[in-house]
Amino acid sequence: MVREEIAVSTRALRWKCVESRIDSKRLYYGRFILSPLMKGQADMIGIAMRRALLGEIEGTCITRVKSEKVPHEFSTIVGIEESVHEILMNFKEIVLRSHLYGTLDASICVRGPRYVTAQDIILPPSVEIVDATQHIVNLTEPIDLCIELQIERDRGYRMKTPNNYQDGSYPIDAVFMPVRNANHSIHSYGNANEKQEILFLEIWTNGSLTPKEALYEASRNLIDLFIPFLHPEEQEIHLEDNPNRVSLPLFTFHDEFLNIRKNKKIIALKCIFIDQSELPSRTYNCLKKSNIHTLLDLLTNSQEDLLKIEYFRMEDVKQILDILQKHFGFDLPKNKFLIY
Repeated sequence: MVREEIAVSTRALRWKCVESRIDSKRLYYGRFILSPLMKGQADMIGIAMRRALLGEIEGTCITRVKSEKVPHEFSTIVGIEESVHEILMNFKEIVLRSHLYGTLDASICVRGPRYVTAQDIILPPSVEIVDATQHIVNLTEPIDLCIELQIERDRGYRMKTPNNYQDGSYPIDAVFMPVRNANHSIHSYGNANEKQEILFLEIWTNGSLTPKEALYEASRNLIDLFIPFLHPEEQEIHLEDNPNRVSLPLFTFHDEFLNIRKNKKIIALKCIFIDQSELPSRTYNCLKKSNIHTLLDLLTNSQEDLLKIEYFRMEDVKQILDILQKHFGFDLPKNKFLIY
């Protein structure tokens, strides 16, 4: 356990981790403060951060299990202590760590009698098990057990659907949320005329990331959501089919870029984020993990630079070139390119 003294600054807004501990491999705890805040700000930030921590951070988990020997989810198998349903619930509890997107395959192939744990899962190189001792099944007889697994990365909670069973494979309720719980509390100080507040944030994670990493990811996601409002360009949209015309503000990557070209202000390129484009989520996340967040970041790279990004393919580069050409008439050269 790590404890630090709480230092409240009356000059500048600061945050600090005042307590952190590891209760188990699948339970991390962190406590943070943000101060000084004006009256009402602590509750506003605390509510937004809690929602972002619980709903906006991505995680990796097993979403489907397949075995040819299983007739249905509630059956039992000779030589296996647990029912099929209990085995599926054990797979649901396995915590994974990965930064890749898309569907990945894993498997288990063992022979009893023995205890089968998460350590027996054969994973792709990009995926890591947080707690390898986690129990899966107990084989009580000398039988072969072969199970295929499907791994995905997403956010939130995904419930299995009754019609999603196929070819002996069974979906699992997917809990992608790496943050188990988040609370906030407020301490007020000062006199009635100059009331100030301290925000306390408590974060529990499943071990796939630390509370400090979760705080960073949630903050970054909140910033990304509000970025479009910093540089709006309004345009009226008239719905022709509707007799009652409605005017809506439109924030488009294309219009913002045309405005930049017209005014020739390169500094504005820093305000156009790549998530405002039509890039697929996989391509977007690869760029983001390479610290390419804005159009300016993207245009300072050549095609050769992009291909050096881990897990980046030529198809991804072609998608970027098509979008730049389609909306902006831009192209990325094969060699290093700088914007002046």
